[in-house]
Amino acid sequence: MKIAFVGAGNMAAALIGGVIGQGIDPRHVLAVDPNDAARERCVTAFGIDACDGVDARIATYDVIVLAVKPQMLKDVCHRLASELRSQLIISVAAGVRLTDLCQWLGGYTQIVRAMPNTPALIGKGATGAFASAEMGEKERSTASKLLESVGTVVWFDDEAMLNAVTAISGSGPAYVFYFIECLQEAAQALGLSEAQGQALAIATFSGAAELAAASSESVAVLRDRVTSKGGTTAAALSSFEASGVRAAIIRGALAANQRSIELGDELGVGSARK
Repeated sequence: MKIAFVGAGNMAAALIGGVIGQGIDPRHVLAVDPNDAARERCVTAFGIDACDGVDARIATYDVIVLAVKPQMLKDVCHRLASELRSQLIISVAAGVRLTDLCQWLGGYTQIVRAMPNTPALIGKGATGAFASAEMGEKERSTASKLLESVGTVVWFDDEAMLNAVTAISGSGPAYVFYFIECLQEAAQALGLSEAQGQALAIATFSGAAELAAASSESVAVLRDRVTSKGGTTAAALSSFEASGVRAAIIRGALAANQRSIELGDELGVGSARK
C-alpha cells in the first residue's frame, strides 16, 4: 500500500509514524507540504519521500490523507481533484463536512472523515470516524487499520456526531492539560516545587486514567472509593460542586460542540450562498 499525506504537521507525523510502525514501507509514504521545515522533519524522522505541492505523482498512491488546516482544505481539494482515480481519501481536518469535501473534489465519494486527537503522537489517540454511504467494506477496513495505528477508533453512522467527538476527545486533551495546570498551581501554593507538583499531577492523571481503563466498574464507583465521608477528598469534591465545576466542564464541552457546528457552516459550500 502507498500512502500520501497532504500536510506534514504534528498529526500527519503521528499517523506516518503509526503506519510505518505497522509495517508500511517508508519508501511507499509521501508527505506533501510547502513548508520546508515540516517536510524535512518527516523525511529525517521516517525516511519517507516528500514534495512541496500536489502533482501527478499523487495519482499513484492508494490512500491520500488530508491533514491540512481546515481553512486550506478547499484549495487543496481543488488541486487534488484531477489526480483522483480510485484512491481512498481520509480527511482529519476539523469541522469540514463530507458533502463539502465531495463537492470540492469534483463529486468524488470514496472519503472517510476522521477526528483524531493529539495523544496520537504517542500512539494513544482517540479517533471518531464516519464514511460516505458509497464506501465499501474493504476501504473502510483500510481506513480503520490506518487510524488504529495511533490508537482507538470509534465509527459513527451519523456524521453530526463528529461534532460531539470534536468536543469530547478532539478538544479533550486540552481540558486534561488545563486541570493538570490547576493541580500544579495548587501544589506550588501548598509549598511543593514546580517539578514536584508537575510530577505528582501528571502521574496522578496518567495512573487514574489507566485504572479507569482497566476497571470493569464505572468511574463514579472508582471516585466513591477514593472519597471517604468527612475526608480530604470529600472536602475537595464538595468545593468543586459548590463552585459549579461539574456544570462548567459540561458547558465547556457543549460550547466546543457548538463551535464545531459553526466551523462546518463557515467553511462549507453553503457558506458561499449566505
